[in-house]
Amino acid sequence: MSGTVTAVSSNGEYAFTKPNRAAITLLAGLGVEGDVHAGVTVKHRSRVAQDPTQPNLRQVHLIHEELFAEVAGAGFGVRPGELGENVTTRGVDLLGLPVGTLLRLGDEAVVEVTGLRNPCLQIDAFQNGLLKQVVGRNEAGDIVRKAGIMGVVRAGGVVRPGDAIAVELPDGPHRPLERV
Repeated sequence: MSGTVTAVSSNGEYAFTKPNRAAITLLAGLGVEGDVHAGVTVKHRSRVAQDPTQPNLRQVHLIHEELFAEVAGAGFGVRPGELGENVTTRGVDLLGLPVGTLLRLGDEAVVEVTGLRNPCLQIDAFQNGLLKQVVGRNEAGDIVRKAGIMGVVRAGGVVRPGDAIAVELPDGPHRPLERV
């Protein structure tokens, strides 16, 4: 399985959206250089309020570009970076990856997948009704989260739009993604 990076985004201040960049630098064990969510321990405000010493399993947020086309069908216009992601991808089934998958982004960077992003009410503040498009229930009644995945940086490097994404699945048995 392989894909492409279509956009990269970062923000040094707490804000829901992240401006697109020509490139971002991933730092091993930390996240995106200069991004407010970079660090060894949690940086997301809700997580810091619970326990500021817990490890940061949300250093990098990735969203599949295909989600934007899906929500457009329901009347929502979303562009890369607007849902707070650092890396927008095409051609990789991010939501179907197991925990521990390695994503090789460009020539050097490696992100280990830790889990699913848990969509929050800020999505509705961004566009009213959008939250129902990115979180719902399947036929069995299980919650389905579509707002991307989270990961930690295992090897640093520069990531740019157009970079290839190589997917390395972990040895089995595979664990499905859960919210982190």
